[in-house]
Amino acid sequence: MKQEIAQLGASILRCKAEKIIDFNSPELSLLADNMRVTLEESGGVGLAAPQIFQSFCILIVASKPTARYPDAPEMKPVLLINPEFEILSEIIEKDWEGCLSIPSIRALVPRYEAILVDYQDIKGNKHQLELKGFVARVFQHEYDHLQGLVYLDRVENNRDIISETEFFKLIAV
Repeated sequence: MKQEIAQLGASILRCKAEKIIDFNSPELSLLADNMRVTLEESGGVGLAAPQIFQSFCILIVASKPTARYPDAPEMKPVLLINPEFEILSEIIEKDWEGCLSIPSIRALVPRYEAILVDYQDIKGNKHQLELKGFVARVFQHEYDHLQGLVYLDRVENNRDIISETEFFKLIAV
């Protein structure tokens, strides 16, 4: 079922999320399903559990072209539980980000270009995933939500923050 998305100022967005320990919990499956539906119906490319008022270390990366991200690469959605990552490339790129929890705003945010993610699936099995470019950016954005951060915390200069209306004018050129 689609859930309400926490908006900037909601205290849950500033809390460090708890790791999942019980992978047999029916609540875990329900949370994962609710996250998938909420993300799909919201037109986003990623979602973290704190964004639907659940302070747990779960996120989804689901890159695909959308109205919000017309140039996003296509990938199968991945649910990542208790994720951690290491940097594969010291290259940091600044690019535009938005957030379902901060509507109508975009900002240039520096992120690592290539990362290696360790995570667990819904059954608790361990996996690794190498991410680059836009998908690595989406993961890092969602991972920040698990740390109690939002993308505006990473902005280097307030002039790098613009309205979404101006953002769409920029990418239309």
